[in-house]
Amino acid sequence: MVETKMLRGTKVKMTPSEAIVETLVAEGVKHISGILGSAFMDMLDLLPTAGIRFIGVRHEQSAAHMEDAYCRVSGVAGVVIGQNGPGMTNMVTSVAAANQAHTPMVVISPSAGTPTVGWDGFQECDQVSIFKAITKETVRVTHPGRVADCLRTAFRIAYAERGPVLFDIPRDYFYGEVEDQILQPHQYRVDSRGCGSSESLDRAAEILAEAEYPVIISGRGTVDSDGIEEIKNIAEHLTAPVAVSYMHNDAFPADHPLAVGPIGYMGSKAAMNTLNKADVILAVGTRLSVFGTLPCYDIEYFPKEAKIIQIDINPRQIARTHPVEVGIIGDAREASREIMKRLKEIKPNLKQEKARMVEVTNEKQKWEEELVELAMIDGTPINPRRALLELTKVLPENAIVSTDIGNVSSTANAYLKFNRSRRHIAALTFGNTGFAYPSALGAKLAEPNTPVLAIVGDGAWGMSLHEVSTAVEENIPVIACVFNNNAWCAEKKNQVDFYNNRFVGADIQNPDFAEVARSMGAVGIRVEKPEELGPVIEAAIKSNKPTVIDIQVDGTQLAPPFRKDALKMPTRLLEKYAHLDHKNWDK
Repeated sequence: MVETKMLRGTKVKMTPSEAIVETLVAEGVKHISGILGSAFMDMLDLLPTAGIRFIGVRHEQSAAHMEDAYCRVSGVAGVVIGQNGPGMTNMVTSVAAANQAHTPMVVISPSAGTPTVGWDGFQECDQVSIFKAITKETVRVTHPGRVADCLRTAFRIAYAERGPVLFDIPRDYFYGEVEDQILQPHQYRVDSRGCGSSESLDRAAEILAEAEYPVIISGRGTVDSDGIEEIKNIAEHLTAPVAVSYMHNDAFPADHPLAVGPIGYMGSKAAMNTLNKADVILAVGTRLSVFGTLPCYDIEYFPKEAKIIQIDINPRQIARTHPVEVGIIGDAREASREIMKRLKEIKPNLKQEKARMVEVTNEKQKWEEELVELAMIDGTPINPRRALLELTKVLPENAIVSTDIGNVSSTANAYLKFNRSRRHIAALTFGNTGFAYPSALGAKLAEPNTPVLAIVGDGAWGMSLHEVSTAVEENIPVIACVFNNNAWCAEKKNQVDFYNNRFVGADIQNPDFAEVARSMGAVGIRVEKPEELGPVIEAAIKSNKPTVIDIQVDGTQLAPPFRKDALKMPTRLLEKYAHLDHKNWDK
């Protein structure tokens, strides 16, 4: 820290690198992820003395996935950095994923030095233009004297708009001498949010009080605002079942009597059948994404006539995908708290709707029985659903689970249940593979004493297994549960259903992932029998070492297509391809 005691408005001499690092210290940044580069070497040199850990990954894409998960668990904005040019472009996918996940993040983006801009020099790239569409804002340092001011702006916007912000600084601006002051976060940004207008809160409470079958959808905003208790209070007062939004299975405790599980792809039939009955939906901290509300299991579950009350901190998300009766721009917890106050005034002594409770219990029981029945079908060697079932049986109450994109990772949506928030770290709607393992590393950084497991398919594992070296080197003991079926099975299912089992690019040849893990210094275990998996996971948690479990699963037991709505049976017009036309499959 700057040792000079600075009064408000007092400036001291420092280098731009020092101003940046001291601003990071003031923001409570404990670590930065990335790969070292000459562009920011002067700043990098200060980090150990400042008490900031630099975590060197093997690929910059992993850095932003790590910091995405770190923020989701800790609530503190993640920080990433990379070499100008290719180091930064390697982060595009993971920053875009964090943007769609509404995760605060600051992307420190060293760029080409000002004397050479425009010459297409070594590692020169217009990073501001590239990141503009996948961040909440791009903040460009226009003068060395403004480095701290611009970095404060980046943090302010990242927290306010819930997403990544690019802090672009020419590499020569790290050097020199400036006079500046280091402000504390409360001096330049506000963490607390309002509850919304009193008129909209009044109307919401009135509609809920009059509802015949209210249902609540709890989303990421509820988790971020620590508002689950408030959702419980409303649910219990109204006997309103509570579903969680797509891939936010930790947004309401699964063991609560009114919890019905997740909606969205491979979610809970109990949630879908319950939501379908709603005449009023209270959507809290969710944008009700199109993909997350699509029909699933051939159930058109999202009611078209229900009145929707939507609470979101971002006014851009209100009624973006579904028309609303009431839109409330506010913090999920604060708005829910105010609605509850009003409900108590309107209907202070509501009786529990016993018939509704019975319905909810029956729907959940039927769905649980179906999940177990599907899991117990034999597989060669292991039914992937059976592996998920055995995994969930041994998960500790506080465990954090990250999930990737793919056939098994998505099926996990039906099996994963959490009773605490900030436990489910999913790839969400950007849908890129290679997310789960680096995000598990980030989650473990946020809670070092909590067991953290990644559920990842073998295709996605090929995009992230290099970070086992990072886990070993940095002593981050996470457990990778690799579901190995030797194929890109989510896409393979499309070729089964729509292309008459013609497989192009779907099958992959894998090494022995357990052996590869051991060669990288981690524990590697291969599992070929379902009854072995539970004890292996328990032992891995107890060992507290980076572990890779290569789970051999059946590649023919596939989930429904991701985008059935976007695929059509193939039609071929040229004679050369006529045999591929769906009308000729039986000929």
